[in-house]
Amino acid sequence: MSAKGLLDRYGVSLRGLARRNRLRSLGPRAGLDFASNDYLGLAGSEGTAAAVATALANGTTVGATGSRLLRGNAPEHAALEAKAAGFFGAEAALFFGGGYIANLAVLTTLPRKGDLVVLDALIHASAHEGARAGHAHVVTVPHNDADAVDGAIARWRAGGGTGHAWIVAESLYSMDGDRAPLNELARVADRHEAFLFIDEAHATGVYGPDGRGLAHRYEGRENVVVLHGCGKALGASGALITAPGILCDYLVNRCRPFVYATAPSPLMAVAVAAALDIMTHEPERRQRLQDMVALASGKAQALGLKASGSQIMPIIVGDNRGAMVLAGRLQARGFDVRAIRPPTVPEGTARLRISLTLNVEKPDLLALLDALSEEWPR
Repeated sequence: MSAKGLLDRYGVSLRGLARRNRLRSLGPRAGLDFASNDYLGLAGSEGTAAAVATALANGTTVGATGSRLLRGNAPEHAALEAKAAGFFGAEAALFFGGGYIANLAVLTTLPRKGDLVVLDALIHASAHEGARAGHAHVVTVPHNDADAVDGAIARWRAGGGTGHAWIVAESLYSMDGDRAPLNELARVADRHEAFLFIDEAHATGVYGPDGRGLAHRYEGRENVVVLHGCGKALGASGALITAPGILCDYLVNRCRPFVYATAPSPLMAVAVAAALDIMTHEPERRQRLQDMVALASGKAQALGLKASGSQIMPIIVGDNRGAMVLAGRLQARGFDVRAIRPPTVPEGTARLRISLTLNVEKPDLLALLDALSEEWPR
């Protein structure tokens, strides 16, 4: 068989995506930033850069050189984990290379055979894939429906389920910008003696005292595990899992994505630790962002658009091609806004995902929303 024949099926798949307006390609950074997750503007902050430069000057290596269980366990990793555990109010923390791998790691390791994992329908793809790659039974429930979670666990118990249930939710959803009913989910978890795994990727740094997230009041409980993304508001990369110490020890011993992966760069650990300090000492960053959210909400409502009340503002267009065309028009006017299409969001809900960050000013935001109203009259 020729090389061309070997590759034909991939071309067929790509052409199918193109026909459905779902073909993706890599695009450059261009225009005003309304697409990134750098909510507090820390990715390019002087404080983070200075901390990394000092670490380099003091001999911190760029590469980790191996897995954490070999020579890759740098003092910077341990220092960050101790700092993060104290900052978030947990017994222990473990640093992973990214949020995707952290979700995959937790959900393939901690829920065990005979357990139940209950997923919110709109949770990150990495959580869905991690749960299905694990050993527990998995069910998906309607978005933000605590009663449906309760019912799923009750039916599982009635059907003979004898393990532990794991309730998995984002505290702030990445594509809709809405909050999970954490109080209700915590009560369900307590009622069923279940675990609650909260993905704080888009809330860490933005909400809670000193930016400790929407789940801060639950940190430290023996049945709560939290993921704090480090590549969004913290402006670096990686993810922190905070949990009871015994669960972190279990991950170190049993979690294949941790045991067999090269450790994150020690410099990223330094950058994340610096970001935690900045969040504590510069609360005005969170206030400026909340001022942007309030401005966007008021302007959106005046234009007849739905406001999420968070820094993530979805503009639901519906069809894939329409979302791509609208994004292209705004990009041509100097605004970096991206279209989000299935399977990232449900069919028929293609959208623009407008992200508010401190990388733009209020006049830029008002100009974007005016441009949106001109290019997409309602």
